[in-house]
Amino acid sequence: MCDSGERSKCAGWRNSSSGAETLQQERRQASIGLRKLFMTLQVHDPRAGVGVVETSIKGKWTEVPALAIDGKAVIVRGRWIRVAVIHDERWLDSEVEDPELYVKSLKRHGLGKLRADVFSFAQKVPGSQPIHDYPIEWDSVAAIRVTSYTEWWENLPQETRKNVRKSQKLGVRVEVTKLDDELVAGIVGVNNDSALRQRRSFDHYGKSFEQVKKDQSSFLDRSDFVCAYFGNELIGFLKLVYRGQVASILQILPKESHRDKKPANALIAKAVELCAAKGIAYLGYGLFNYGNKQESSLRDFKTRNGFEEMMVPRYAIPLTNRGKVYMKLKLHRGILGILPHSLIKLGIGARAQWYHFKRFMSRCSSMLEQPNRIRQMGRSNPPAGSKCNSD
Repeated sequence: MCDSGERSKCAGWRNSSSGAETLQQERRQASIGLRKLFMTLQVHDPRAGVGVVETSIKGKWTEVPALAIDGKAVIVRGRWIRVAVIHDERWLDSEVEDPELYVKSLKRHGLGKLRADVFSFAQKVPGSQPIHDYPIEWDSVAAIRVTSYTEWWENLPQETRKNVRKSQKLGVRVEVTKLDDELVAGIVGVNNDSALRQRRSFDHYGKSFEQVKKDQSSFLDRSDFVCAYFGNELIGFLKLVYRGQVASILQILPKESHRDKKPANALIAKAVELCAAKGIAYLGYGLFNYGNKQESSLRDFKTRNGFEEMMVPRYAIPLTNRGKVYMKLKLHRGILGILPHSLIKLGIGARAQWYHFKRFMSRCSSMLEQPNRIRQMGRSNPPAGSKCNSD
């Protein structure tokens, strides 16, 4: 149940060039700002802040060009429709205050791989009233308004309350902790519990200890790990990142093999309790609707656990004439923002069938590669529901 999009790993700035005192001051100030954001930004031009940032895309770490502006890193997405966005925007504890500074910097330094046609940024929850005079779209954000744990609990559906109680009765223990090697080893086990999540291949399945440790090392100075244990076994975890009056769920992942113990419900309950104890006003969990995609098991899970839709302004500013055309045609919204819900639903179903077919063929191939004696045993005792034919 990941809702994590792209995430960064902190290592601060590095710059091999030397210059005047003013440039050194700029470098130090920029370094402090970006270390606070836990980014890896290697600067090649200290005055422009042009460099690269290390980011995780579909579970794999890679370096992408970035432009440092006002203590934030701006990256460009898309091959044909190029949209500049704030890197790790959902997890930052501040928002864009001076959009014009970003527009000027992108127009001045946005060359080559940093060339962008549109600049897009959003306000933080609970900022539902637009504060900038630019074209507005709306982000559908999933959030819980936290006044007290009791109020949240009393407004839950009966089924969700039963699930939390069931988790407790079955002996699931929920604790709040920080990242250490023992927790990393437990997360490796959670990742490897199932190769499929939400009916598609899971990007973190099969990762090594060091890879998982790197994945989980972002924002450690302002995050907590909420962990569910059955005995001494970690059966689920939730990573919570604090952003002022908002706490955002970066990742929640239960073990599929322990689904009957309802660890996901127990983790959400503990996260709400933690926010209430800290006086945090909102608990966020990604988006409520992703573009025109209005039905999903993830959205149903959020609704059952008390998350509601909050609409916050997202601004889209054209940087080029091409960007103006893209915005007029709404192409900058991406495929989920363009296609109607019926086509999106059809595509999701087709993708699920494709993953199911690949997994089926992989199982058949594994049986064919087994030695004769083992294959004969497999024929005598075929797995339940298997249709593989090794002849």
